[in-house]
Amino acid sequence: MRLGLALVVIAALAIGPASAVDPLPAPTGPIILTVSGNIEVSNSEQGAQFDREMLYALGLSEVRTTTAWTDGLQAFEGVLLRDVLQRVGASGSIVTATAINDYVAPIPIEEAARYDVLLAATMNGVQMEVRDRGPLWIVYPREDHRELQEPQFNDRWVWQLREINVQ
Repeated sequence: MRLGLALVVIAALAIGPASAVDPLPAPTGPIILTVSGNIEVSNSEQGAQFDREMLYALGLSEVRTTTAWTDGLQAFEGVLLRDVLQRVGASGSIVTATAINDYVAPIPIEEAARYDVLLAATMNGVQMEVRDRGPLWIVYPREDHRELQEPQFNDRWVWQLREINVQ
């Protein structure tokens, strides 16, 4: 009897986290990001689609850093990549980031866990638009981690980000 009850409890715990994930509402504004691939939570046939308000609801963070494309220290604000991945129940080892112009960059998921990799929506307090690398730009905190200043990380700074595919 105890063994049977223990198995029921273990099964409930195993199922619990997946079923406890909140559903993702449909976006009401323009879609600025789609997350697809190995995810548990979606709101469309394409995957999990986010408008700006939905992303901001995940919590805003700031990263102050230099970039290879701008002069001096910049203040970026947006949502941490790890928070987006957590919200959609992502599982895998790589995310493939795709820009509006179809530029593609693989990013190890462990980097999103280790560093405050930001999906930046503003730079120096100004909302980024397509003409200035928006609506989202993947930003690494280069000033906080010297290793992120290595050239291979520059390829992962995808601007005009439109999609993340989890593999």
